[in-house]
Amino acid sequence: MRRFKVGVVGATGMVGQRFVTLLEKHPWFELTTVAASPRSAGKTYEQAVGAKWAMSTPIPEKAKNLVVMDASDVSAVSSQVDFVFCAVDMKKDEIRALEEAYAKAECPVVSNNSAHRFTPDVPMIVPEINAQHVEIIDAQRKRLGTKRGFIAVKSNCSLQSYVPALHPLMADFGVKECLVCTYQAISGAGKTFETWPEMVDNCIPFISGEEEKSEQEPLKLWGHIENGQIVPATEPSITAQCLRVACSDGHMAAVFVRFKQKPTMEQIKEKWASFSGPAQELNLPSAPKQFLHYFEQADRPQTRLDRNLENGMAISIGRLRPDTQYDYKFVCLSHNTLRGAAGGGVLLAELLAAKGYFD
Repeated sequence: MRRFKVGVVGATGMVGQRFVTLLEKHPWFELTTVAASPRSAGKTYEQAVGAKWAMSTPIPEKAKNLVVMDASDVSAVSSQVDFVFCAVDMKKDEIRALEEAYAKAECPVVSNNSAHRFTPDVPMIVPEINAQHVEIIDAQRKRLGTKRGFIAVKSNCSLQSYVPALHPLMADFGVKECLVCTYQAISGAGKTFETWPEMVDNCIPFISGEEEKSEQEPLKLWGHIENGQIVPATEPSITAQCLRVACSDGHMAAVFVRFKQKPTMEQIKEKWASFSGPAQELNLPSAPKQFLHYFEQADRPQTRLDRNLENGMAISIGRLRPDTQYDYKFVCLSHNTLRGAAGGGVLLAELLAAKGYFD
């Protein structure tokens, strides 16, 4: 695999910072370009981030002296890279326009944003679940009139715990209905306790837009390609309630599920233990060797103990038990800025690279 030159658009925000750290020693990708808003353009990356650096590790040495480019200067940024990660903080219509501008400049875009998640010919991919959706890129390129340029997106970070846990159970048992309550860390809002002190000792029972994403985005992941579009699945029926909790990192979900053909608890655990997907089959650098980890302890998973399994790219599951209204209930956990955001974006880019979409 040749090394690709990579840019991060929106590099000064929390997810952008996470991309920068993940690219520091990546075997396939070399960070060569950082871009952000005009107020940061012209500064070194270290100057532009300043006290806003939110990662637990220092700014990578190679990134410190990169001069921040204006993200809106699409031609200049595109000329320096093979593809970009996009994690900008803008209005959705502005993000859609910016990402399409990069794609039309023949610069592939791997997006962390939600703006294009429901564009019918833009693949939204979790590499262990629906890697086959990369095939829609040919139809998207035809619409955009491009040869190399395209947009691919990752899903919302709140899905990354419960959707992977449900996926291995669908083919044999048929997931019919699902009730999900998510407990989402403050880093999902791009915050730390220093920048959001009112979240200390607090829980907010509403996150704008999250419930709709949690209910609808899984259906696109489980959809199929037809006539140049991704057609969302019609089931399972998902109801979600999303809460913001006083935790730095890690999104937890309490899941209640009803099956068409009810499995035993032992069958469910066996499916979780044995599951692997295309990311593991392709041996992608960021893919966890074991994707799903089940804990028998009654008090697991826990955010402080289990969110960093497999470098934060695995899913932790526990407390599987029968339910009086549904068939079963369980709890699952993912690291939201790793598996859920930047790490999931890097894994998606690895899949695209392995399939030749950056060539």
